[in-house]
Amino acid sequence: MTGLRRDGRDRVVGVQGHDRAGAPVELGARWVVGADGLPSRVARSVGAAINQVGRAGGATQYAYYTGIPWSGIEFFVAARSFAGVFPTHHGQACIWVCAPAADAGAVRRRAGSRVEAFGELLERSAPPLAERLGQARRTSPVQGMLRQPNQLRQAFGPGWALVGDAGYYRDAVTAYGISDAFRDAELLAAALDQALGGEAEETTALAAYQRQRDQALEEIFELTCRLAAYPPVPRFIELQKQLSAAIDKEAAALAARPVPAERLLATA
Repeated sequence: MTGLRRDGRDRVVGVQGHDRAGAPVELGARWVVGADGLPSRVARSVGAAINQVGRAGGATQYAYYTGIPWSGIEFFVAARSFAGVFPTHHGQACIWVCAPAADAGAVRRRAGSRVEAFGELLERSAPPLAERLGQARRTSPVQGMLRQPNQLRQAFGPGWALVGDAGYYRDAVTAYGISDAFRDAELLAAALDQALGGEAEETTALAAYQRQRDQALEEIFELTCRLAAYPPVPRFIELQKQLSAAIDKEAAALAARPVPAERLLATA
C-alpha cells in the first residue's frame, strides 16, 4: 500500500498500492482499517490526531534462548531496570530487559555490539539470570526499541479506523500490547458489524468503539507511564501490583461482554 483513495467528500474509499511485480493496484473498500503498527501509513495519510501523550523514553530489548530448563515466568526488578523470562515453545524462552532509553543508549555506545550491550544490561538488572544464560544458546538476534512512545490516536474518521499499535501504543514495560490489540480488534469488528447490518449509524458505532477502547485502556495506560519513569524499586513494585489488579479487572470486564455473533453461531 502506498496511499489511500478518497471520494469527492474526502471520505476514504480504498487504497492505492502496487503488486509484487510493481504494477499499480487500486482497491475499493467501504472502510479501510489501519492495523499497520506504530508507523501506520493509514494514520499518517488521514492525519489521525494524537489525543493523549504520556512520558516517552523507555527502552526494551529481547532475545530468545534455549538449552536450559525454564520453570515459568520470572521477573527481576532493580534500580532503573526490569528484566524477565517468558517461556515460549520448543524449549525456548524470551529473555527481555527494560530500562530508560538514556541508560540503554549509553550502554550500547560503549559496547562492541548489540549482543554485548544486552548482556551488560542483563548483568546489571538480573545477575542470576545473566549467569544462567551462560549455559544457554541464543536462537535469535537481539532486538528492541529505544524511546518508546506512549500515545493514543484518534480511532476513526470517514471511511477509516485504526486498531492495534496504529491507534494506541505504550511502553513495553507492562507487556500487554497483544491483549490490547485483541481487545480493540473485537471492539472494532463489533462496531463495523453494527454499521454494516444497519443496527447503528456509522459514526455512532465507531464513536462507541473509540469510547470503549479509551475507557478500557485508561488505567493501564496511566500505570504504564508511571512505570516507564522507573521510580525507586519499592514504588516500582507497588505499581506492578496495581497493574496486576488492573489487568484482572479488565479481563473480568471483557469476559462479561457478550460474544460477538453468539446468537448467530448458536443457530447455525
